[in-house]
Amino acid sequence: MLGFKARSISRFVASASVVAMAAVPGVASAQDAAATVGNTGPSEVQDSAPVEQPGEEIVVTGIRASLREAVDIKRNAQGVVDAISSEDIGKFPDTNLAESLQRITGVSIDRSNGEGSTVTVRGFGPEYNLVTLNGRQMPTSTLGDGASAPASRSFDFANLASEGIAGVEVYKTGRAAVPSGGIGSTINIRTPRPLDRPGMRGSIAARGVLDTSRNDGSPITPEVSGVLSSTFGDDRFGILLSGAYQRRQASVNSATVGFRDGFLGEENNWGSLPQPGMPGADQITNRPGPGDVYEVPQEASYSLIDIDRERINGQLVLQAKPTDSLTATLDYTYSSNQVEARTASTGIWFNFGNTSSEWTDGPNAGPVFYAEQFEPGKDLSYSSALTANKSINKSLGGNLTWEAPGNVTVSLDAHHSTAESKPTNEYGSSTSIGGAIFGVQSQRLDFTNDLPVVSYAMYPGVDALNPALITPTGNAFRNAYFKNTLDQVQLKGRYEHDGAFLDSIDAGFSFVDNQVRSAYGFIQNETWGGVDPRGQSFGADAVPDDFFERVSLPDKFSGFDGSAGLPSAIYTFNFEQMAELLRSTYNICENPQVGVVAPGTCLANYTTDRRIREKTISPYIQFNTRFDVFNNPAHIIAGLRYDQTNVESSALVPVPTGARWTGANEFALTFAPDADFTTFRGSYENWLPSIDFDIEPLRNVKLRASYSHTITRADYSSLQGGLELDTNPRIGGGTGRLGNPNLIPFKSKNIDFSAEWYFDRESYLSIGYFNKDVSNFIGSTQVDQSAFDLRNPGSGPRYRAAVAALGTTDAVRVRDYILRNYPASSEVTGTTEAGGVNYLTGNIFGLPEDDLFNFQITQPFNSDQTANINGWEFAVQHRLWDTGLGFIVNYTIVNGDAQYNNTLNPSIGQFALTGLSDSANVVGYYDKNGIQARVAYNWRDKFYAGGAFDPTYVEAYGQVDASASWEFMQGLTVFAEGINILGANRRGHRRSEEFVTFAQPGYARYMGGLRFTF
Repeated sequence: MLGFKARSISRFVASASVVAMAAVPGVASAQDAAATVGNTGPSEVQDSAPVEQPGEEIVVTGIRASLREAVDIKRNAQGVVDAISSEDIGKFPDTNLAESLQRITGVSIDRSNGEGSTVTVRGFGPEYNLVTLNGRQMPTSTLGDGASAPASRSFDFANLASEGIAGVEVYKTGRAAVPSGGIGSTINIRTPRPLDRPGMRGSIAARGVLDTSRNDGSPITPEVSGVLSSTFGDDRFGILLSGAYQRRQASVNSATVGFRDGFLGEENNWGSLPQPGMPGADQITNRPGPGDVYEVPQEASYSLIDIDRERINGQLVLQAKPTDSLTATLDYTYSSNQVEARTASTGIWFNFGNTSSEWTDGPNAGPVFYAEQFEPGKDLSYSSALTANKSINKSLGGNLTWEAPGNVTVSLDAHHSTAESKPTNEYGSSTSIGGAIFGVQSQRLDFTNDLPVVSYAMYPGVDALNPALITPTGNAFRNAYFKNTLDQVQLKGRYEHDGAFLDSIDAGFSFVDNQVRSAYGFIQNETWGGVDPRGQSFGADAVPDDFFERVSLPDKFSGFDGSAGLPSAIYTFNFEQMAELLRSTYNICENPQVGVVAPGTCLANYTTDRRIREKTISPYIQFNTRFDVFNNPAHIIAGLRYDQTNVESSALVPVPTGARWTGANEFALTFAPDADFTTFRGSYENWLPSIDFDIEPLRNVKLRASYSHTITRADYSSLQGGLELDTNPRIGGGTGRLGNPNLIPFKSKNIDFSAEWYFDRESYLSIGYFNKDVSNFIGSTQVDQSAFDLRNPGSGPRYRAAVAALGTTDAVRVRDYILRNYPASSEVTGTTEAGGVNYLTGNIFGLPEDDLFNFQITQPFNSDQTANINGWEFAVQHRLWDTGLGFIVNYTIVNGDAQYNNTLNPSIGQFALTGLSDSANVVGYYDKNGIQARVAYNWRDKFYAGGAFDPTYVEAYGQVDASASWEFMQGLTVFAEGINILGANRRGHRRSEEFVTFAQPGYARYMGGLRFTF
């Protein structure tokens, strides 16, 4: 019989950071993190030992310890694995894990509310990356855009504070033992365990945060974190408790431009430029040619967004080791992230009537300016929005690891985890109340600066900054809900062989029950001409002037050229105060034009309610070998994973019963009070092979080659059942979508090569090449069709009679004519007062004799489209002898053969890969004599952000962060940190760089505090 042998669990070396594990020095151990992902706690120790340099102490702390840890993991892993240790996270000026992950080669991030939220790996966005916690698949929860049912699988790193994390590992190559679901990568977050470091130790840190972006001053907000770890009973029992509280107040100011669909120069549709010889054609300078592509703006606005974020994290871990061969772990992890965002906006809309414009040269023509003259009655909007939501994540898990006789280790792991997002107020998850001053004579949108500049002129007697003229208009209260419940059981085993070639065998089985509920409902009042049916002056009189606060605007965008040309000021108002006034005066919630609310609130009942359940079984086997090639050590790891998934998708589908014309360019659908669930089912299976090879042909030089298959599952919206129409079509038609629960996952066949030279204990040079052939992309087809026999009240006998009688297509005058002459099929709700003329406003209802409303219905399907993504990763890390100085430089090149062509016909959708961009990091650090300092520059190139028919791009962005700390006495460290200290701005555009879609000024955020470790 084979002797007893079991691979020991490594004592993961954390450093003197707020995770409190590094207060006591320890030996840095080489690790193969990928070998046992799925087990809680640290990764396994490899047989290889760290290389000791002559005259060098092995025990190190601080930045050097974390970098040494990352080198050990990278060097001894099979396949391509990059990692970052707890000290690295704790010492970076990072508010969450995403900010730290961007330092890893090939990883870039997307930001939300001014801080890291989601990650992109090797060009694959957040939907293509699987996040696990201690090897467990985690549920995800987000409310998305707030205007539709949530649908994303992407993990929001903003929910997690970095203080309670032991390490993060990014697996860029597939492995049979690694859970499936990430084409870009699998990101494993590891938390500390008390038995990893016997004894009592802990840490507490407190700091203040000063965010210079805040519009109403820069208050200092608190952040407190701590951890306590203790073992007892001869170190056979342990408890670890960690927690973090963070409060942040910031502002994100944004200039945005909305758009119509793209056109060819030869097109003559609603919203397109007048053709030569038509009225208005002489007001176009450098008109796009017949084959040129161009896009016209629909609206533009300036938004001042004030954010208040509160994040709470905590973890409790209990461990027991009753015998030397049996370890039991029980852990509970909690995180909550509550965000309140208050938005004050001013904006303009275009009606595409009497326009003038100038354009750049084709074939992709961009606007230089776009302007419009109006008849009396056009509005300048002042609006207020409130988004107040909370995401809560809970995970309860248990693990039994038995080092059994016969060189066998068996692990049984199970967890029940939930992620839930919902509003925190009685109004909804994303709400807005409109206001306006009526009397815009002309407006212009200038694109000649980085910042889009809006200007307008009012009719005589109308002052755009007179609060007495502001009248409440339309409003919307959207209510979204998302909950993901995930139960998982994993049984894993490892047999360690004593032979010369076969090193070990890993085998396991996983069962995942993933349940998702995504719900959405809204109430809306389409009173865009004024909330008071008696007229705009009555609505304005109903609101006291002191409800409004005048706020200067140009200084909120001072980081951009063109800010001096902005309107001098806007008016803001408190959302709740205005909502309660309108509820009491006009019953906007109790008796809305669209939707139904819960009694006594403005929370809309759900009209969209999706339930998706996925059950996945995943057995796997993996053979791990080691051998010599001409006396050079080499390894091969080969494995096969099988995934079988059953999908059940149910959807509560709202049924529209009619359409109405509510404003100059606003239409709305009316829905039946009841809806029914429809259920569809699907299933799929995948065989996922993987093989990794590495060899050390020279001392400290490692060559690698890997081949694997990986998958990413479809987003939840694509899997929904039932036809859903968007609630606000335009005069030219509406949109809708139909899901498909039979979609199969994206599949990627991956090849990786790398060469690495570890020329010092904390220094290495590496170059890697990756190639991914991806299939089963989810395309979308758009079908023009009618739906539910809905009729267009803006296209029919009444409309044509009004145009013939008035000799104009001006929407305000045409609507006034219909409301006066067809009272049986319309409803007058108010008037528009301008220039001494009163124009009726109200609802015009669709009739059977009107033209059918056209809808573009989008349905996802697995296309035969394939794509190739390939690229290079370069990295160098070096400590400059004993100076305390060192540097890290990495650069990632990402190429893809599926890129968007901005010059093609915009009515034909294109397949393109989102998120592909080069990225780079440059880090300089100092670590000596208790003083640590670091300066980091992170850069990401321009990338395509999405849009099959109407592409959007995020422009290149780079920011500088810095941190410094000084341990002025044993266990006491003072530190300071700064994020985006140079105030880098962010900007996006459409097909042409002139057509900016958003522009956001950047501001620095500073932190300072004290840390005590014991």
